[in-house]
Amino acid sequence: MASEKRLMVLDSASMYFRAFFGVPEVLAPDGTPVNAVRGFLDFISRLVGDYRPTHLVCAWDNDWRPKWRVDLIPSYKAHRVQATVPGPHPDIEVVPDPLEVQVPVILEVLDAVGLCVVGADGYEADDVIGTLSTGALMPVDVVTGDRDLFQLVDDAAGVRVLYIARGVGNHERVTDEVVVGKYRVLPSQYADFATMRGDTSDGLPGVAGVGEKTAASLLLKYGDLRGIVDAAADPASDMSPGPRRRILDAADYLAVAPAVVAVARDIALPPYDATLPTAPRDPARVEELAERYGLGSPLKRLSAVLAGA
Repeated sequence: MASEKRLMVLDSASMYFRAFFGVPEVLAPDGTPVNAVRGFLDFISRLVGDYRPTHLVCAWDNDWRPKWRVDLIPSYKAHRVQATVPGPHPDIEVVPDPLEVQVPVILEVLDAVGLCVVGADGYEADDVIGTLSTGALMPVDVVTGDRDLFQLVDDAAGVRVLYIARGVGNHERVTDEVVVGKYRVLPSQYADFATMRGDTSDGLPGVAGVGEKTAASLLLKYGDLRGIVDAAADPASDMSPGPRRRILDAADYLAVAPAVVAVARDIALPPYDATLPTAPRDPARVEELAERYGLGSPLKRLSAVLAGA
């Protein structure tokens, strides 16, 4: 009997960043660092072997800091912009050069193997993931280390997150129950919750004085951010003075932040075929890349997993 169709969507950058920092430095015969490439391939092998998806997409950041999001909140991911002037920049998170040179290699290997890569100009991988998850005609596993994608979790639609913040080998299956247990909000409320809480790693200031506990209690009482803002603006509402003042003081931020925090779910994607191959698409090229970059072992493992070995 044919297995149930299931789509696995990989937050590619989240995974290769973890591979880069989690796998000791390895150099190809020509001196190119390949630890992120090797780690990323092994992550895919492990996940495919464990979950046996029938379809798989490597979601890609065609634009990891879209102008339309920066126009709304200029601080959005500002600290991640690579410095272009000499000297130390403690407030700027610089993408390490040894990782940057590996990204084209990852793309080349994925193409040779035949794994589907999908990106959309002007959008982040999160938006690709949101669109794929929302429009899927089958259950979806989203693999990410980014908790912002918890907003996509939906038991009724069969969408869960495989959360890899503590490692691919120690990941957590995030369902409706897990989100509610951790944050006391529904996944459908998570984007509003994150908007109020803020996220320094993304340059989102949040509402000053409103942490996770207050954000959750406000959402429990008023339902969503629109309801919270309306209650704060209504002198007759029963919102207590402290949260009311904080929400009103953050009015400008709250007017634009939801559009930045919410993952897009209906963007136009290029044509793609997410069917998971049972063998590399271009075996000769895979062999050449394996030799050039010293990737023989991880590519053999991946090929074996794809074949169902």
